[in-house]
Amino acid sequence: MPTVAREGGFSFLVHSRELPFEPPHVHMLFAEDEVRIELASGTFLEDPPPAKRRTILEAYRRHVEEIWACWEALHGPIHHERT
Repeated sequence: MPTVAREGGFSFLVHSRELPFEPPHVHMLFAEDEVRIELASGTFLEDPPPAKRRTILEAYRRHVEEIWACWEALHGPIHHERT
């Protein structure tokens, strides 16, 4: 599971093995927590701590291109509009 980017206390990871029914997403680790963000929509798959929501999304948007590139390198290209 490669770490795609780090920013502040956040680490963005793309798993090399995912369940086939899950949408493309990135795992975001911080402190003792983890949330996943769906790549096509830029929405959370789990609710983040309310105080971190905006900061997480801002960091995600700064790294979305490299996250997509890593996802596609591991899982193959898919048709999408990047958020």
